[in-house]
Amino acid sequence: MSPAALHVVLVEPEIPPNTGNIARLCAATRTHLHLVHPLGFSTDDRHLKRAGLDYWSYVSVREHPSLEAALATSGSGPVFYFSARSGRPYDRAPFAPGCRLVFGPESRGLPPALLDRNPDRVFRIPIWGRVRSLNLSTAVGVVVYEAYRRLGAW
Repeated sequence: MSPAALHVVLVEPEIPPNTGNIARLCAATRTHLHLVHPLGFSTDDRHLKRAGLDYWSYVSVREHPSLEAALATSGSGPVFYFSARSGRPYDRAPFAPGCRLVFGPESRGLPPALLDRNPDRVFRIPIWGRVRSLNLSTAVGVVVYEAYRRLGAW
């Protein structure tokens, strides 16, 4: 299996250090990163650059005007959405090479209408404590490594 088989799609990310950390994760795993506009920051933001350290040249990053555009140009693998509002745990997702892993903005997550249209493709990371959600970069890391583990990438 190609180590560059997965695509992370961040819909309207808002916090530069989260996106920078995710970019570093994508560099480490050869995962493609797709950023859906509008972004909550400039791609020249120093916090974004700092979180990604000097790994930016190793990340395949594409920017898209909409989620539809991102999905149309990010391959043909299955699409999975991640939300704290789902009842299905992420380890039940049928990961496949080339799959697109879609995460929403930090403050509001993916739109309920999108989740309602795709009930069989929405998953969550269980949370036992008294928090509403995990940090976006933590959530992406959990899902990316589980997907690669299940696909036998190592």
